[in-house]
Amino acid sequence: MAGQVKTLVGAKWLAEALRNKRVGPSLRVLDASWYLPKLNRNAREEFTQRHIPGASFFDIDECCDRSSPYDHMLPGEDEFADYVGNLGVGNNTHVVVYDCSDFGSFAAPRVWWMFRFFGHRSVSVLNGGMKNWLHEGHPVTHLLSTPERAQFRAERNAAWVKTYEDVLQNLTDRKFQLVDARVEGRFRGLEPEPREETEPGHIPGSINMPFPSFMDSSGLERPVEELKEMFRNASVDLQKPFWVTCGSGVTACHIVLAAHLCGHPDICLYDGSWSEWFSRAVPEHVISEGKGKKQ
Repeated sequence: MAGQVKTLVGAKWLAEALRNKRVGPSLRVLDASWYLPKLNRNAREEFTQRHIPGASFFDIDECCDRSSPYDHMLPGEDEFADYVGNLGVGNNTHVVVYDCSDFGSFAAPRVWWMFRFFGHRSVSVLNGGMKNWLHEGHPVTHLLSTPERAQFRAERNAAWVKTYEDVLQNLTDRKFQLVDARVEGRFRGLEPEPREETEPGHIPGSINMPFPSFMDSSGLERPVEELKEMFRNASVDLQKPFWVTCGSGVTACHIVLAAHLCGHPDICLYDGSWSEWFSRAVPEHVISEGKGKKQ
């Protein structure tokens, strides 16, 4: 099945798959909802009240490196394999991820990217997420299902992940473009970061492409030609290597998804992103129109 699935699947396609009782070992639906604390939304609790029938909950704060001081950093191969195996995902399973964000998608592209990072290509994002699913009038349920455990073998693509040291070196080398998915206010240093003791701002030389701009008002991903134009307007050259960053490695994956749809599948992620950069960088490496970082 690998290589045959679409990057984006529509609500109608998934609703038909549900009607035809295709959800099972060969097709798994994952709710990857996750919210910033300031929204006061409990994703797991919301899942128990309402989700797409047959879906399981994927928690990025559980499937992560527990030893890291930073939020939801990538887990090891064994941890990922065990976690998704418990969700009924095997190496031949087509995985469809969605979330319940008001944007249409927020954390789903991160989980889509995680599967790809661990060698699983049969993964799609539900275009428009729960927002569009409800808009089109498809069913939801509170009934919880327990999938049968599957065997999953993970193989990480280490080259796709960049470290603080890699990004620091790039300030000198300038070998890669760096694109930041946070909203403009946080990037410029004018709106607060959601994490305590972290001031807003950006990495020197980085380019801002706020993640909500990749979706239209209904939450659907913009057409490929529009996405290409967005990269051009932001002066991001898709023909040259670039890395992505955000607050904690989640919304950066919207840029990876958009580039993938434009035919550029091997974009690298700085997983620690701004939360790590701000805590480790010297003050002159925190570019801000606000107060920046004190000595």
